[in-house]
Amino acid sequence: MKNRGSKPGAGSRSKHSAPLLILISAPSGGGKTTLCQQLLAARPGVTRAITCTTRAPRSGEKDGVDYYFFEPAEFQRRQQAGEFIEHATVFGWSYGILRSELLDKLRSGRDILLNVDVQGAATIRKRAQDEPELQDALVTVFLTPPSIKVLEERLKKRAADAPEEIQKRLGIARQEIAHWAHFDYLLISLSVQEDLRRMLAIVEAEKMRAARSPAPEF
Repeated sequence: MKNRGSKPGAGSRSKHSAPLLILISAPSGGGKTTLCQQLLAARPGVTRAITCTTRAPRSGEKDGVDYYFFEPAEFQRRQQAGEFIEHATVFGWSYGILRSELLDKLRSGRDILLNVDVQGAATIRKRAQDEPELQDALVTVFLTPPSIKVLEERLKKRAADAPEEIQKRLGIARQEIAHWAHFDYLLISLSVQEDLRRMLAIVEAEKMRAARSPAPEF
């Protein structure tokens, strides 16, 4: 069971509960992007982690708001220096999350939301083991439809992929879903409203953990 950190003494407690690093992962088509958008809208105090990328800004995107846009050489320098807690290459572009991005926001008292794939989640869990601040704040949630059949229906309804691409995605999804037991919470997706309701319940429960809560006055 994950170590939630030692309880600080009453004199060291702040007046607010300690911030959370909320990580949500799901198979492709599982609904994590929608859930993350809903959670951000429902909890204005939650901020998303800004990802670094080597791709060029798209129309309307701003550096430091949508992404941190780096030249490939700068990204590589930071990667070699171990500044990324997680990074990957997608369609020829590099993406990564800076360790400092997470620590700075946690230290300012902000809850952080991470939307990552299963491989990224595994990397972050591993790196957090060597970072007490990240480990104490980390809460991982795996969101998945109740069955592969339901996931297939969702992908078909989305009408964004050819039949062979859907089958490829389902094959990958089966492998990803097999990792559900490595997460703190398993959230079986039912509807947008129900998924959000239960996600908010998870956040509230984690906020009330004794190790994160301010000391009562007595």
